[in-house]
Amino acid sequence: MADPWLSNTYLVADEEGGTAVLIDAGGPVGPLLEAIDENGLSLTHVLLTHHHHDHVAELGEVLERFPDVAVLAHPDEQEAIMGVTGTIEPGDKLAIGGLEIEAIHTPGHTGGMLNFLVDGTELYTGDTLFKGSVGGVRAPGSTSYEDLRGSIMDTLMALPHETVVHPGHTDPTTIGDEWEQNRFVRVWRGLDPEGDEPCTVFGDQEATLVLLGDDYDGGHKAWVRWPDGRDDIVPGSQVKTGG
Repeated sequence: MADPWLSNTYLVADEEGGTAVLIDAGGPVGPLLEAIDENGLSLTHVLLTHHHHDHVAELGEVLERFPDVAVLAHPDEQEAIMGVTGTIEPGDKLAIGGLEIEAIHTPGHTGGMLNFLVDGTELYTGDTLFKGSVGGVRAPGSTSYEDLRGSIMDTLMALPHETVVHPGHTDPTTIGDEWEQNRFVRVWRGLDPEGDEPCTVFGDQEATLVLLGDDYDGGHKAWVRWPDGRDDIVPGSQVKTGG
């Protein structure tokens, strides 16, 4: 996990002495490159969830060591990442050594966000779903609240509840735990009520605070509703209530 972003880079292999992939490359990649050597692995692919710097910052270091590795991203993310060698389409399944990896499109945080489901049991969610939180829709390349909600509720929550979730930041979880405990998911399911407290966002923009939820960094993520009825997910630090 990279400081200060708290972003995760993952090394996934089929077996010792076998084939491996990296998922994202935000760093620190040094210990993972050492693990490749220590376990006699052959790194064939780097799979990128999206283009944001905290997920690709050390891709150059990977390519210095493995200049022939295939670096794949969604077509909409490709041009924003130096070093990408090809694209992977939503729904594509890659057979990499003994691994089967499916690319799942989860737009919202970015338009070309991909999650990667490994062997049907381990899900790497980038900045779509976190333990106890969800991705924001204010970062460069983001699309909409509706996209993010659909990606989580219609796509990810449809996976088996025992699926292990490895998010792009901080701690792992499971689909089942997020189904039951994630405050955003609970409101979307209709289990908990929406809030209706007036607030201001980004200094002076009036809105309604629907939910002030936890975020992966110990802060908060806020779901707000603008006067025209549009919903948005913004950093909790940018929301003020109580006048």
